[in-house]
Parts: sequence; C-alpha cells; structure tokens
Amino acid sequence: MSDVSAGRFMHQCESGPQLRQSLRAWFDSPLGRSLLAIETNQLRTVLPRLYGLVTLQLGSLGKRDMMEGCHTPTRVVLDFLRNGETATVQGVPEAIPFDTRSVDVALLPHTLDFAEDPHQVLREVDRILVPEGHVVILGFNPLSLWGLRRTLATRRGCVPWCGNFLRLARLKDWLRLLEYELIGGHMMYYRPPLQNDRLMDRLYFLDAVGDRWWPMMAATYIVVAKKRVFGVTPLRARWRRKSVIRPGLSEPVVRGIQRHG
Repeated sequence: MSDVSAGRFMHQCESGPQLRQSLRAWFDSPLGRSLLAIETNQLRTVLPRLYGLVTLQLGSLGKRDMMEGCHTPTRVVLDFLRNGETATVQGVPEAIPFDTRSVDVALLPHTLDFAEDPHQVLREVDRILVPEGHVVILGFNPLSLWGLRRTLATRRGCVPWCGNFLRLARLKDWLRLLEYELIGGHMMYYRPPLQNDRLMDRLYFLDAVGDRWWPMMAATYIVVAKKRVFGVTPLRARWRRKSVIRPGLSEPVVRGIQRHG
C-alpha cells in the first residue's frame, strides 16, 4: 500500500504530546464539542454490537474515553498522555505495545487522520486483532466543507486542519487489501466548521437534510470492518488470556482498567 498524499499536510502538524494536547484543546472548543457529541452518539449504536474481552482505543480526543456502551470487560486507551480518567497505556499507534491477536475491538477516533504513518497503524491494528475481531474508524472527509477549510488553512500546525483527511474510498481499499470485510459505516455532521455555538445550533437541521440529500459531503465518517483470517478458527479459549500488554514496551497500567461482569 502506498499513498503519496496521505501525509501531504502532516508535516504541518505538531507531533507527540504537543499534537495530542492541541487536539484535546480543539475538541474542547464549541465546534469540537459539537462534532464529538455526534460521533460519540453514533459510537453508542455501534460498539454495543461488538463483543469480546478487550477493546483498545488508539488516542483520546477529549477528557474521557469514547467506549460508552462497549460490552467488553476490559477497555484500554493508548495515548501519548495519561488523562487521569481512563486506563491509559502510554505509547504510539505505529508500535502498539500489545501481544499479537490479543484485542477484540480496536477503536480509532481520528487516529489515522493524525498518524505519521497511517499504513503502519493499520498493520499494527491487524496484528493485535484476533480473527473475527473488529476495527472501528472515525475520520475526516476531505470531500466536504471541512475538507475545503483544510485546503485553505495557512497557519502551520493548526488542528485539525493539518491532518491527513483520508478519502473514504482509499481507506476502504486499504482495508480490503488487508482482507477485512466492511460491515458498516455512516456519514456524519453536515454543518460548516464555524466556532459559533448559537449559529451552529441554528444549523442543526443540516444534519438531517444532508444525511438524506448529500451524504458524501459529510464532515466525518465511521467505518466498521471485520478481520477475516481464512483457515483459522476463532473459537478458542480466549478467556484464559492473562496479560495482553507487552512487558517493557509501555508504562504499566493496572489501576483504572474497567471490568464489568
């Protein structure tokens, strides 16, 4: 897989903890909170349908995880920073410190948009997912008003406009090359990128209109794909897994891992 344009704007972004801090600040802005609410609501309809033992979220956008409604007993966030409210492993998505075939659900909330190497992130996700495991991807749509705003961005490092903004068709091609089955998806958020609470509330009707009349012009998308491994049966005693985190590759995480049931 090769993509010349994937990192076209990436050199303008900050890196590491600085990028994450900037992203969290943006998602705490009026526009960021509005978008995050729509995306979180969509995840509430997707994640409860996915089962297993471990869900891993690669990167955090706000002050909490986005795994509400997830049925897996163990939920972990991998990020550059610890936010103190979720069980967070410090690390980078290009080198996930988890054992091979140890994760049932991987959640990527705009992870590929701001990854230095989106291809490598997907390869790592493929490595850690169990057969029949699922990956859920949120991404910015470049073929939208938000994509136009991105092309007009002049200030270096201005998030989220410095991100990759991968085309949905290209992302689907990448997943098919990894032999993933696309099982779901949805386009979201048709309001323009304006930092004005009152005006954005008045433009709320655009979400319903856009969903019906111009779905491919949405600001963001969600894609759900299943890992297919032919000739390998997923029916094994996965409940015996004790530790999924590779020792020595990340900060230890014990306290705060949410276990239910």
